[in-house]
Amino acid sequence: MLRGRLYLHTARGGRTKPVVIMTHGTTATITMAIDRYAEVLHQAGLAVLLYDHANFGISGGEPRWQINPWLQVRGYRAAIDYVSSLPEIDPSRIAIWGDSFSAGQVLVVGACDERVRAIVSQTTACGANMAPPDPDGALFAGMRRLYREGDISVPDTTAGPMPVVSFDQHNIPSLLTPISAYRWFIEYGGRHGSRWENWVTRVIPKTPVPYHPGLAAPHVRVPTLAMISPEDEMIGATPSVALTAYEAIPGPKKLIELEGGHFGLLFYPSELFDRYSRVQSEFLCDVL
Repeated sequence: MLRGRLYLHTARGGRTKPVVIMTHGTTATITMAIDRYAEVLHQAGLAVLLYDHANFGISGGEPRWQINPWLQVRGYRAAIDYVSSLPEIDPSRIAIWGDSFSAGQVLVVGACDERVRAIVSQTTACGANMAPPDPDGALFAGMRRLYREGDISVPDTTAGPMPVVSFDQHNIPSLLTPISAYRWFIEYGGRHGSRWENWVTRVIPKTPVPYHPGLAAPHVRVPTLAMISPEDEMIGATPSVALTAYEAIPGPKKLIELEGGHFGLLFYPSELFDRYSRVQSEFLCDVL
């Protein structure tokens, strides 16, 4: 059971609203800064569904604190199913929003699900290595099948259980290693009610095709706002890999080069938050 927050507007004359579906990056929860982005988008006139990934925060799922990218991608699909059933929502105007690891996932969902009309990919994470060649689109066809169905429960590789962040990589190695990650997660995860735990297992399931957002990017045809830091310090968001995925998108697109590295725009209140949340709300109001 996925759980989160639904931001609606009072219906006037039976008019429905466009909606933005949002979830967080690696191990974070909805109260760790992205709820502030949801508030800005809601104030701009958009409905918002903000939820925690399965196994994290207020959402259900076992084992706790386990990341499976395919399970998280299918979480977006479930969220799209849900908002499409709401009388307050216009199902022809659905956008998806992701940060960091989920910013790569929205490229996969946007390519695989024809119900998506716009994408915001914030600090796009497409991995440390380029996507494998897919000249005939066979790998992407396999991704699309996996998005809809197929076994994603058998691990191929597993990292952890281990801390998400650590101040001492020599004695207490963690999944995320930059000190900027440690500072952000401890500050925001340590706040009352965040439900964040400094513990994670990352599972890549054994599937017919690899999980890589770069395989999906050439099939994204809806308006896409990609926000990439040229100096991103996270290996999973290697800028050259993210930029290659962005350049492969054939649909309408806009690139914002972020200041502040991977985490700068996730500090609230801040000038960077104000600047980039405004860019997002203007983009989404324009395309939806």
